[in-house]
Amino acid sequence: MYWFLFAAAVILYAVKRRKRRSGDSTGSRAIPVSRSQRSGDEGEAVVQAELRAALEWLCGDDFYLHPGALLLNHAPGSAFPTAEVDHLAVTPFGVFVVETKNWTGRIEPGPDLQSVVRIGVDGRRETRRSPMQQNRSKVAFLRSVLPGNWPVEGIAAFSHSHCDLSSALPINMMRVTDLRQWLRDRKSRYDGRGSLPVNVAHARRAIIAVAETGSDAIEMHRVKLRENPKKLPCLP
Repeated sequence: MYWFLFAAAVILYAVKRRKRRSGDSTGSRAIPVSRSQRSGDEGEAVVQAELRAALEWLCGDDFYLHPGALLLNHAPGSAFPTAEVDHLAVTPFGVFVVETKNWTGRIEPGPDLQSVVRIGVDGRRETRRSPMQQNRSKVAFLRSVLPGNWPVEGIAAFSHSHCDLSSALPINMMRVTDLRQWLRDRKSRYDGRGSLPVNVAHARRAIIAVAETGSDAIEMHRVKLRENPKKLPCLP
């Protein structure tokens, strides 16, 4: 039964994401969906479903999982004022910013902390930006707007079943199947310190207050990035 519900949640999430990108029958502007976008949607659907199942297991109904991607208005007035979060989870034991990668192959540490190396089935090695580096400014921004005693952490979740992770990677980089136990460990550590629980409702309101929630905001953000690939902001 669990796997049936999990699969249904994945399909529903992916369909909703695709409809938002492709436009609907009301005449909204259609945005082409590339192969990489479809792959990303599928990976995000898998992670979203697993996050929800894990948090319901750990927290009952005392958590907030944003329904899809979220745009943080982290640099108002700049050329690129918004940053996209794939998944945002607010729990009594912390706030988690999740970056999803639907990559295949083996993932190993890169030559520096800002990169990782992906090795394809053909043995070809390519250096890519680390998803933890992609999350860095978003995590720092949320820490700046939330109480300092509330943990805010970045996670990189690899959703493809044919992805192998090196044990030398940071512990916050994991396969989607490891999310549940990783979150369980974080909850156990937080509870063990005797800290007061994070106020989920307060944290949610504080985050939404610094987010762009318009119906077209995310697509406008993505279009701008695609149109200016050489002008992407240098995040700290």
